[in-house]
Amino acid sequence: MTPNRLSWLVEPGSPSRELADLFEAAGYQFFLVGGSVRDAFLDRDHEDLDFATDALPPATRKIVSRWADEVYRVGEAFGTIKVHKRSLRAEITTFRSEIYRDESRKPTVTYSSTIEEDLSRRDFTINAIALRLPALETADPYGGLQDLAVGRLDTPLDPDISFSDDPLRMLRLFRFHATLGFEIVPRVWEAATRLSPRLEIISAERIRDELSKLIVAPAPSSALSGVVKTGLANWFLPELGALAMAQDPVHQHKDVLSHSLAVLDKTRPELTIRLAALLHDIGKPATREYGPEGVSFHHHEVVGQRMARDRLRALRYSKELIDDVGRLVFLHLRPHTLRMGWSDAAVRRYVRDAGDLLESLNELVRCDVTTANARKADDISRRIDELELRIDELGKQEELDSLRPPIDGHQVMERLGIKPGPLVGEIMELLYERRIEQGPYSVEEALAMVEDWYNERS
Repeated sequence: MTPNRLSWLVEPGSPSRELADLFEAAGYQFFLVGGSVRDAFLDRDHEDLDFATDALPPATRKIVSRWADEVYRVGEAFGTIKVHKRSLRAEITTFRSEIYRDESRKPTVTYSSTIEEDLSRRDFTINAIALRLPALETADPYGGLQDLAVGRLDTPLDPDISFSDDPLRMLRLFRFHATLGFEIVPRVWEAATRLSPRLEIISAERIRDELSKLIVAPAPSSALSGVVKTGLANWFLPELGALAMAQDPVHQHKDVLSHSLAVLDKTRPELTIRLAALLHDIGKPATREYGPEGVSFHHHEVVGQRMARDRLRALRYSKELIDDVGRLVFLHLRPHTLRMGWSDAAVRRYVRDAGDLLESLNELVRCDVTTANARKADDISRRIDELELRIDELGKQEELDSLRPPIDGHQVMERLGIKPGPLVGEIMELLYERRIEQGPYSVEEALAMVEDWYNERS
Protein backbone atom coordinates (compact mmCIF):
# COMPACT_ATOMS: atom_id res chain seq x y z
CA MET A 1 0.00 0.00 0.00
CA THR A 2 1.50 3.30 -1.14
CA PRO A 3 -0.23 6.69 -0.75
CA ASN A 4 -1.00 8.35 -4.09
CA ARG A 5 0.37 11.65 -2.86
CA LEU A 6 3.93 10.20 -3.07
CA SER A 7 3.68 9.12 -6.70
CA TRP A 8 5.39 12.34 -7.80
CA LEU A 9 8.61 11.03 -6.25
CA VAL A 10 9.13 8.62 -9.15
CA GLU A 11 7.78 10.70 -12.00
CA PRO A 12 10.31 10.76 -14.88
CA GLY A 13 12.39 13.92 -14.77
CA SER A 14 11.76 14.64 -11.08
CA PRO A 15 14.94 15.16 -9.01
CA SER A 16 13.91 12.42 -6.55
CA ARG A 17 13.50 9.92 -9.41
CA GLU A 18 16.87 10.91 -10.83
CA LEU A 19 18.46 10.44 -7.42
CA ALA A 20 16.83 7.03 -6.90
CA ASP A 21 17.96 5.90 -10.34
CA LEU A 22 21.55 6.96 -9.60
CA PHE A 23 21.70 4.85 -6.42
CA GLU A 24 20.00 1.88 -8.08
CA ALA A 25 22.43 2.03 -11.01
CA ALA A 26 25.32 2.02 -8.53
CA GLY A 27 23.91 -1.11 -6.88
CA TYR A 28 22.63 0.46 -3.67
CA GLN A 29 19.27 0.43 -1.90
CA PHE A 30 17.48 3.76 -1.66
CA PHE A 31 14.49 4.50 0.60
CA LEU A 32 12.34 7.46 1.57
CA VAL A 33 12.11 7.38 5.38
CA GLY A 34 10.91 9.39 8.37
CA GLY A 35 8.19 11.94 8.81
CA SER A 36 7.41 12.41 5.13
CA VAL A 37 6.33 8.75 4.85
CA ARG A 38 4.28 8.94 8.06
CA ASP A 39 2.55 12.16 7.07
CA ALA A 40 1.83 10.89 3.56
CA PHE A 41 -0.14 7.98 5.04
CA LEU A 42 -1.90 10.43 7.39
CA ASP A 43 -2.64 12.77 4.46
CA ARG A 44 -0.68 15.56 6.13
CA ASP A 45 1.73 18.00 4.49
CA HIS A 46 5.45 17.47 5.09
CA GLU A 47 8.13 19.57 3.39
CA ASP A 48 11.36 17.81 4.40
CA LEU A 49 12.50 14.66 2.59
CA ASP A 50 14.86 12.17 4.22
CA PHE A 51 16.40 9.26 2.36
CA ALA A 52 18.29 6.21 3.64
CA THR A 53 20.73 3.98 1.79
CA ASP A 54 23.21 1.19 2.39
CA ALA A 55 25.87 3.27 0.61
CA LEU A 56 28.52 4.58 3.01
CA PRO A 57 29.01 8.37 3.11
CA PRO A 58 32.02 8.42 0.73
CA ALA A 59 30.04 6.40 -1.83
CA THR A 60 26.99 8.66 -1.39
CA ARG A 61 29.15 11.72 -1.87
CA LYS A 62 30.62 10.27 -5.06
CA ILE A 63 27.17 9.44 -6.46
CA VAL A 64 25.67 12.89 -5.87
CA SER A 65 28.72 15.09 -6.46
CA ARG A 66 28.26 15.48 -10.23
CA TRP A 67 24.48 15.44 -10.11
CA ALA A 68 23.53 17.84 -7.30
CA ASP A 69 23.52 21.61 -7.57
CA GLU A 70 24.96 21.74 -4.04
CA VAL A 71 26.34 19.15 -1.63
CA TYR A 72 26.66 19.79 2.12
CA ARG A 73 28.97 17.59 4.17
CA VAL A 74 28.42 19.07 7.63
CA GLY A 75 26.75 15.89 8.95
CA GLU A 76 28.97 13.41 7.14
CA ALA A 77 30.63 12.23 10.36
CA PHE A 78 27.18 11.02 11.46
CA GLY A 79 26.41 9.43 8.09
CA THR A 80 24.35 12.25 6.57
CA ILE A 81 24.93 14.24 3.39
CA LYS A 82 22.57 17.01 2.31
CA VAL A 83 21.85 17.71 -1.33
CA HIS A 84 20.12 20.44 -3.29
CA LYS A 85 18.90 19.82 -6.83
CA ARG A 86 16.40 22.19 -8.42
CA SER A 87 13.34 22.08 -6.13
CA LEU A 88 14.64 19.16 -4.07
CA ARG A 89 16.36 19.69 -0.73
CA ALA A 90 17.00 16.43 1.04
CA GLU A 91 19.20 14.49 3.45
CA ILE A 92 20.69 11.12 2.53
CA THR A 93 21.79 9.00 5.49
CA THR A 94 23.54 5.65 5.57
CA PHE A 95 21.63 2.86 7.33
CA ARG A 96 22.79 3.18 10.90
CA SER A 97 22.53 2.42 14.56
CA GLU A 98 22.75 5.41 16.88
CA ILE A 99 23.63 4.78 20.52
CA TYR A 100 24.50 7.27 23.24
CA ARG A 101 27.26 6.63 25.72
CA ASP A 102 26.09 6.79 29.33
CA GLU A 103 27.18 10.39 29.94
CA SER A 104 27.71 11.62 26.38
CA ARG A 105 25.70 14.29 24.57
CA LYS A 106 26.91 13.01 21.19
CA PRO A 107 25.95 9.69 19.60
CA THR A 108 28.33 6.92 18.66
CA VAL A 109 27.39 5.99 15.08
CA THR A 110 27.73 2.53 13.58
CA TYR A 111 26.45 1.58 10.15
CA SER A 112 24.10 -1.20 9.08
CA SER A 113 23.50 -2.97 5.79
CA THR A 114 19.73 -3.51 6.03
CA ILE A 115 16.74 -1.20 6.11
CA GLU A 116 15.12 -3.39 8.78
CA GLU A 117 17.95 -2.77 11.25
CA ASP A 118 18.00 0.91 10.40
CA LEU A 119 14.25 1.18 11.04
CA SER A 120 14.60 -0.70 14.33
CA ARG A 121 16.61 2.23 15.70
CA ARG A 122 13.95 4.80 14.79
CA ASP A 123 12.08 6.50 17.61
CA PHE A 124 8.55 5.17 17.07
CA THR A 125 6.88 2.58 14.87
CA ILE A 126 4.94 5.27 12.99
CA ASN A 127 8.31 6.70 11.93
CA ALA A 128 9.76 3.26 11.13
CA ILE A 129 8.04 2.92 7.77
CA ALA A 130 10.11 3.21 4.59
CA LEU A 131 9.32 3.47 0.91
CA ARG A 132 11.81 1.95 -1.53
CA LEU A 133 12.51 4.01 -4.63
CA PRO A 134 12.03 3.90 -7.52
CA ALA A 135 9.88 0.76 -7.01
CA LEU A 136 7.55 2.46 -4.47
CA GLU A 137 7.59 -0.66 -2.27
CA THR A 138 6.64 -0.21 1.39
CA ALA A 139 8.84 -1.60 4.16
CA ASP A 140 7.02 -1.84 7.49
CA PRO A 141 8.74 -4.45 9.66
CA TYR A 142 7.46 -3.10 13.02
CA GLY A 143 3.76 -2.53 12.39
CA GLY A 144 3.88 1.21 11.94
CA LEU A 145 0.96 1.26 9.52
CA GLN A 146 -1.26 -0.50 12.05
CA ASP A 147 -0.24 1.99 14.75
CA LEU A 148 -1.02 4.85 12.37
CA ALA A 149 -4.45 3.36 11.73
CA VAL A 150 -5.38 3.10 15.43
CA GLY A 151 -3.52 6.21 16.65
CA ARG A 152 -0.92 4.54 18.85
CA LEU A 153 2.59 5.56 19.91
CA ASP A 154 4.93 2.61 20.42
CA THR A 155 8.63 1.92 19.86
CA PRO A 156 10.06 -0.59 17.33
CA LEU A 157 12.29 -2.21 19.96
CA ASP A 158 11.98 -2.36 23.72
CA PRO A 159 11.40 1.28 24.80
CA ASP A 160 14.35 1.08 27.22
CA ILE A 161 16.61 0.51 24.20
CA SER A 162 14.96 3.22 22.10
CA PHE A 163 15.11 5.82 24.86
CA SER A 164 18.66 4.91 25.81
CA ASP A 165 19.70 5.32 22.17
CA ASP A 166 18.50 8.93 22.30
CA PRO A 167 16.86 10.18 25.52
CA LEU A 168 15.33 13.14 23.69
CA ARG A 169 12.86 10.63 22.26
CA MET A 170 11.04 10.68 25.59
CA LEU A 171 10.19 14.35 25.08
CA ARG A 172 9.48 13.73 21.39
CA LEU A 173 6.98 11.09 22.52
CA PHE A 174 4.83 13.79 24.09
CA ARG A 175 5.37 16.11 21.15
CA PHE A 176 3.77 13.49 18.86
CA HIS A 177 1.05 12.93 21.46
CA ALA A 178 0.30 16.66 21.25
CA THR A 179 0.57 17.14 17.50
CA LEU A 180 -1.06 13.89 16.32
CA GLY A 181 -3.35 13.16 19.24
CA PHE A 182 -2.09 9.56 19.42
CA GLU A 183 -2.25 7.56 22.64
CA ILE A 184 0.92 6.32 24.35
CA VAL A 185 1.05 2.57 25.07
CA PRO A 186 1.63 1.73 28.75
CA ARG A 187 5.08 0.12 28.33
CA VAL A 188 6.37 3.26 26.61
CA TRP A 189 4.90 5.59 29.25
CA GLU A 190 6.44 3.46 32.00
CA ALA A 191 9.84 3.48 30.30
CA ALA A 192 9.75 7.28 29.95
CA THR A 193 9.04 7.55 33.67
CA ARG A 194 11.79 5.11 34.55
CA LEU A 195 14.41 6.64 32.27
CA SER A 196 13.52 10.33 32.65
CA PRO A 197 16.86 11.14 34.39
CA ARG A 198 18.62 10.23 31.11
CA LEU A 199 17.30 13.50 29.70
CA GLU A 200 20.04 15.20 31.69
CA ILE A 201 22.63 14.38 29.00
CA ILE A 202 20.67 16.11 26.22
CA SER A 203 21.73 19.62 25.25
CA ALA A 204 19.51 22.56 26.16
CA GLU A 205 19.20 23.49 22.48
CA ARG A 206 17.73 20.11 21.49
CA ILE A 207 15.30 20.17 24.40
CA ARG A 208 14.30 23.73 23.51
CA ASP A 209 13.50 22.77 19.93
CA GLU A 210 11.31 19.83 21.01
CA LEU A 211 9.52 21.93 23.61
CA SER A 212 8.86 24.65 21.03
CA LYS A 213 7.25 22.14 18.65
CA LEU A 214 5.18 20.60 21.43
CA ILE A 215 3.92 23.87 22.83
CA VAL A 216 2.49 25.16 19.54
CA ALA A 217 0.43 22.00 18.97
CA PRO A 218 -3.33 22.62 18.74
CA ALA A 219 -3.95 21.52 22.37
CA PRO A 220 -0.69 20.75 24.18
CA SER A 221 -2.00 20.59 27.76
CA SER A 222 -2.42 16.81 27.92
CA ALA A 223 1.10 16.24 26.62
CA LEU A 224 2.66 18.73 29.04
CA SER A 225 0.76 17.15 31.89
CA GLY A 226 2.38 13.87 30.86
CA VAL A 227 5.79 15.51 30.75
CA VAL A 228 5.29 16.52 34.38
CA LYS A 229 3.84 13.18 35.53
CA THR A 230 6.69 11.14 34.04
CA GLY A 231 9.27 13.38 35.70
CA LEU A 232 10.75 14.59 32.39
CA ALA A 233 9.95 18.22 33.25
CA ASN A 234 12.23 17.99 36.30
CA TRP A 235 15.24 18.08 33.97
CA PHE A 236 14.40 21.21 31.99
CA LEU A 237 11.32 22.91 33.52
CA PRO A 238 11.16 21.84 37.18
CA GLU A 239 8.95 24.80 38.03
CA LEU A 240 5.98 23.01 36.42
CA GLY A 241 6.01 20.33 39.09
CA ALA A 242 5.92 23.03 41.77
CA LEU A 243 2.85 24.58 40.13
CA ALA A 244 0.98 21.29 40.54
CA MET A 245 1.39 21.58 44.32
CA ALA A 246 0.00 25.12 44.63
CA GLN A 247 -3.73 25.82 44.71
CA ASP A 248 -4.98 29.06 43.22
CA PRO A 249 -7.47 30.84 45.53
CA VAL A 250 -9.22 32.40 42.53
CA HIS A 251 -9.50 29.12 40.60
CA GLN A 252 -10.12 26.87 43.61
CA HIS A 253 -11.16 23.94 41.44
CA LYS A 254 -7.64 23.77 39.97
CA ASP A 255 -4.06 23.61 41.09
CA VAL A 256 -1.94 26.30 39.46
CA LEU A 257 -0.52 23.88 36.87
CA SER A 258 -3.98 22.79 35.74
CA HIS A 259 -5.00 26.43 35.46
CA SER A 260 -1.84 27.31 33.49
CA LEU A 261 -2.42 24.41 31.09
CA ALA A 262 -6.03 25.49 30.58
CA VAL A 263 -4.83 29.00 29.71
CA LEU A 264 -2.22 27.51 27.38
CA ASP A 265 -4.82 25.60 25.35
CA LYS A 266 -6.94 28.74 24.93
CA THR A 267 -4.19 30.89 23.38
CA ARG A 268 -3.35 30.87 19.69
CA PRO A 269 -0.53 28.48 18.64
CA GLU A 270 2.29 31.03 18.55
CA LEU A 271 5.46 30.38 20.55
CA THR A 272 5.76 33.66 22.50
CA ILE A 273 2.22 33.81 23.82
CA ARG A 274 2.16 30.04 24.44
CA LEU A 275 5.31 30.24 26.59
CA ALA A 276 3.87 33.23 28.44
CA ALA A 277 0.64 31.32 29.07
CA LEU A 278 2.55 28.32 30.41
CA LEU A 279 4.77 30.45 32.66
CA HIS A 280 2.50 33.35 33.62
CA ASP A 281 1.96 31.98 37.15
CA ILE A 282 5.41 30.44 37.57
CA GLY A 283 6.10 32.79 40.50
CA LYS A 284 3.14 31.63 42.61
CA PRO A 285 4.83 28.81 44.57
CA ALA A 286 7.66 31.16 45.60
CA THR A 287 5.23 33.88 46.75
CA ARG A 288 2.58 31.71 48.40
CA GLU A 289 1.45 33.02 51.78
CA TYR A 290 -1.24 31.90 54.20
CA GLY A 291 -3.38 34.52 55.91
CA PRO A 292 -6.81 34.99 57.52
CA GLU A 293 -8.44 34.99 54.08
CA GLY A 294 -6.56 31.93 52.84
CA VAL A 295 -3.79 31.55 50.29
CA SER A 296 -2.34 34.57 48.45
CA PHE A 297 0.43 35.11 45.89
CA HIS A 298 1.33 38.79 46.20
CA HIS A 299 3.72 40.13 43.53
CA HIS A 300 3.96 36.74 41.84
CA GLU A 301 4.12 38.52 38.49
CA VAL A 302 7.35 40.27 39.53
CA VAL A 303 8.97 37.08 40.78
CA GLY A 304 7.50 35.19 37.82
CA GLN A 305 9.11 37.51 35.28
CA ARG A 306 12.54 36.82 36.75
CA MET A 307 11.95 33.08 37.00
CA ALA A 308 10.60 32.86 33.44
CA ARG A 309 13.57 34.77 32.06
CA ASP A 310 16.04 32.59 33.96
CA ARG A 311 14.41 29.37 32.74
CA LEU A 312 14.15 30.46 29.11
CA ARG A 313 17.74 31.67 29.21
CA ALA A 314 18.84 28.24 30.45
CA LEU A 315 16.98 26.70 27.51
CA ARG A 316 18.93 28.95 25.12
CA TYR A 317 15.96 30.87 23.74
CA SER A 318 16.69 34.13 21.94
CA LYS A 319 17.05 37.35 23.92
CA GLU A 320 14.10 38.89 22.06
CA LEU A 321 11.79 36.01 22.94
CA ILE A 322 12.98 35.98 26.56
CA ASP A 323 12.28 39.72 26.87
CA ASP A 324 8.83 39.40 25.28
CA VAL A 325 7.74 36.45 27.42
CA GLY A 326 9.07 38.15 30.55
CA ARG A 327 7.14 41.32 29.77
CA LEU A 328 3.90 39.40 29.21
CA VAL A 329 4.34 37.54 32.50
CA PHE A 330 5.03 40.81 34.33
CA LEU A 331 2.03 42.62 32.85
CA HIS A 332 -0.60 39.87 32.86
CA LEU A 333 -2.21 41.16 36.08
CA ARG A 334 -2.23 44.83 35.07
CA PRO A 335 -5.86 44.97 33.82
CA HIS A 336 -7.09 43.35 37.04
CA THR A 337 -5.60 46.13 39.16
CA LEU A 338 -7.78 48.84 37.61
CA ARG A 339 -11.24 47.74 38.60
CA MET A 340 -12.56 51.27 38.98
CA GLY A 341 -12.14 52.10 35.32
CA TRP A 342 -9.49 53.25 32.87
CA SER A 343 -8.31 56.85 33.04
CA ASP A 344 -6.52 58.33 30.03
CA ALA A 345 -3.20 58.14 31.89
CA ALA A 346 -3.76 54.48 32.81
CA VAL A 347 -4.55 53.61 29.19
CA ARG A 348 -1.44 55.40 27.94
CA ARG A 349 0.75 53.69 30.52
CA TYR A 350 -0.70 50.28 29.66
CA VAL A 351 -0.15 50.82 25.92
CA ARG A 352 3.38 52.09 26.53
CA ASP A 353 4.34 49.17 28.76
CA ALA A 354 2.83 46.57 26.42
CA GLY A 355 4.42 48.08 23.31
CA ASP A 356 4.19 45.76 20.31
CA LEU A 357 2.90 43.01 22.61
CA LEU A 358 -0.41 44.82 23.23
CA GLU A 359 -2.54 42.37 21.24
CA SER A 360 -0.82 39.36 22.81
CA LEU A 361 -1.17 40.80 26.30
CA ASN A 362 -4.90 41.39 25.87
CA GLU A 363 -5.29 37.84 24.55
CA LEU A 364 -3.34 36.39 27.48
CA VAL A 365 -5.47 38.31 29.99
CA ARG A 366 -8.68 37.05 28.35
CA CYS A 367 -7.44 33.46 28.24
CA ASP A 368 -6.38 33.72 31.89
CA VAL A 369 -10.06 33.54 32.80
CA THR A 370 -10.67 29.84 33.52
CA THR A 371 -12.90 30.17 36.57
CA ALA A 372 -16.09 28.11 36.65
CA ASN A 373 -17.84 31.12 38.24
CA ALA A 374 -19.76 32.66 35.34
CA ARG A 375 -20.23 35.98 37.12
CA LYS A 376 -16.49 36.41 37.72
CA ALA A 377 -15.68 35.36 34.16
CA ASP A 378 -18.18 37.85 32.72
CA ASP A 379 -16.84 40.62 34.97
CA ILE A 380 -13.25 40.11 33.83
CA SER A 381 -14.27 39.82 30.19
CA ARG A 382 -16.27 43.06 30.47
CA ARG A 383 -13.26 44.79 31.99
CA ILE A 384 -11.04 43.79 29.05
CA ASP A 385 -13.76 44.89 26.61
CA GLU A 386 -13.78 48.26 28.34
CA LEU A 387 -10.00 48.50 28.17
CA GLU A 388 -9.89 47.74 24.45
CA LEU A 389 -12.65 50.26 23.82
CA ARG A 390 -10.75 52.93 25.78
CA ILE A 391 -7.58 52.18 23.79
CA ASP A 392 -9.50 52.54 20.55
CA GLU A 393 -11.18 55.80 21.64
CA LEU A 394 -8.00 57.41 22.92
CA GLY A 395 -6.10 56.20 19.85
CA LYS A 396 -8.44 58.25 17.66
CA GLN A 397 -7.61 61.39 19.65
CA GLU A 398 -3.84 61.09 19.92
CA GLU A 399 -0.80 59.09 18.76
CA LEU A 400 -0.83 56.14 21.16
CA ASP A 401 1.71 54.32 19.02
CA SER A 402 4.22 57.12 19.65
CA LEU A 403 4.06 58.13 23.29
CA ARG A 404 7.14 60.34 23.17
CA PRO A 405 7.65 63.91 24.37
CA PRO A 406 7.63 66.60 21.66
CA ILE A 407 11.38 67.30 22.13
CA ASP A 408 14.40 65.04 22.44
CA GLY A 409 17.60 65.07 24.48
CA HIS A 410 19.53 67.14 21.93
CA GLN A 411 16.94 69.92 22.10
CA VAL A 412 17.08 69.83 25.90
CA MET A 413 20.89 70.20 25.90
CA GLU A 414 20.76 72.99 23.32
CA ARG A 415 18.12 74.93 25.27
CA LEU A 416 19.88 74.65 28.64
CA GLY A 417 23.45 74.71 27.38
CA ILE A 418 24.36 71.48 29.16
CA LYS A 419 26.36 68.43 28.14
CA PRO A 420 25.19 64.79 27.91
CA GLY A 421 24.77 63.11 31.28
CA PRO A 422 22.31 61.85 33.91
CA LEU A 423 20.63 65.25 34.11
CA VAL A 424 19.41 64.96 30.51
CA GLY A 425 17.94 61.54 31.25
CA GLU A 426 16.20 62.90 34.35
CA ILE A 427 14.62 65.71 32.32
CA MET A 428 13.50 63.35 29.54
CA GLU A 429 11.86 61.08 32.11
CA LEU A 430 9.99 64.11 33.47
CA LEU A 431 8.80 65.02 29.96
CA TYR A 432 7.82 61.41 29.32
CA GLU A 433 5.70 61.27 32.49
CA ARG A 434 3.97 64.53 31.48
CA ARG A 435 3.08 62.92 28.12
CA ILE A 436 1.64 59.85 29.86
CA GLU A 437 -0.28 61.72 32.57
CA GLN A 438 -1.66 64.65 30.59
CA GLY A 439 -1.52 63.66 26.94
CA PRO A 440 0.04 65.50 23.96
CA TYR A 441 1.60 68.95 24.42
CA SER A 442 3.56 71.36 22.22
CA VAL A 443 7.29 71.93 21.75
CA GLU A 444 6.91 75.37 23.30
CA GLU A 445 5.23 73.92 26.39
CA ALA A 446 7.95 71.30 26.69
CA LEU A 447 10.77 73.85 26.47
CA ALA A 448 9.08 76.10 29.02
CA MET A 449 8.62 73.16 31.36
CA VAL A 450 12.31 72.24 31.00
CA GLU A 451 13.44 75.78 31.76
CA ASP A 452 11.14 76.10 34.78
CA TRP A 453 12.28 72.79 36.22
CA TYR A 454 15.96 73.58 35.61
CA ASN A 455 15.70 77.04 37.17
CA GLU A 456 13.96 75.69 40.26
CA ARG A 457 16.56 72.96 40.57
CA SER A 458 19.42 75.44 40.25
